[in-house]
Amino acid sequence: MPASLPLSKYHQIYLVLREQLQEGRFTQGLPGELELARQFTVGRITVRRALQQLAGEGLIVREVGRGTRPATRAEQGGRRGAAANDTPVTRLNGLMENIVSVSRSTTAKVLEWRLVPASHEMAQALGLPDDQMLRKVVRRRSSVAGPVSYITTYVPEQLAAGISRADLGRKPMLQLLEESGVEMGGAVQTVSARQADARVAAELQVAVGTALLSVRRLVYDIADRPVQLLHGLYRPDRYEYHMEMSQVGSIEARIVPTELLP
Repeated sequence: MPASLPLSKYHQIYLVLREQLQEGRFTQGLPGELELARQFTVGRITVRRALQQLAGEGLIVREVGRGTRPATRAEQGGRRGAAANDTPVTRLNGLMENIVSVSRSTTAKVLEWRLVPASHEMAQALGLPDDQMLRKVVRRRSSVAGPVSYITTYVPEQLAAGISRADLGRKPMLQLLEESGVEMGGAVQTVSARQADARVAAELQVAVGTALLSVRRLVYDIADRPVQLLHGLYRPDRYEYHMEMSQVGSIEARIVPTELLP
């Protein structure tokens, strides 16, 4: 692990393993602590701490005498089901218009465009069988001030069949899905924070370990079928998430690049 990175070694290992889990690399189980320690050139205690964090998030299951394996869809669902059931679905009309409007003031560079098998987590979120093929798109969006966001999107392969890489450089995925006939219904969205790893830091032109605004959005069509899973990382100095709530419970959400703020 690079000693120059301003992140603890265990957290660097955690970030790498989490990404590999999301990509479905450990279908036969994770390597043992000693093997991981050799791979990352660290002590066993450092590896153990990274695994403990993954286990605490419900991404892996550690069984004495049997090793470590990715959590199944049912195990992950049991952990997250109660929270998910209590999460309100936000209607997309105003937010959709806002996303399209913001995209016109920024430019997108497509960094990745390929088919990947759905991991347990992605399959569960999108209501698909394990290993169903998804279209993965990674884009960096920039404003006149510089890079704003690093966005990874997963869409069922059949829904993205008529969308090209060039299309994603011009329009948001939501708009392209609507143009292909998908009628948007609502979305469940989580906003939190995450530190930039080496790859994201390079694309967003920030130091490794910089705190970023993290958005996870699961979009549904009008029949409540999941159609898009998005993970977005945003520079907080160039991006704002604005929400207004009324006493009767209606919510108005919008995103605002900082140079557009009044």
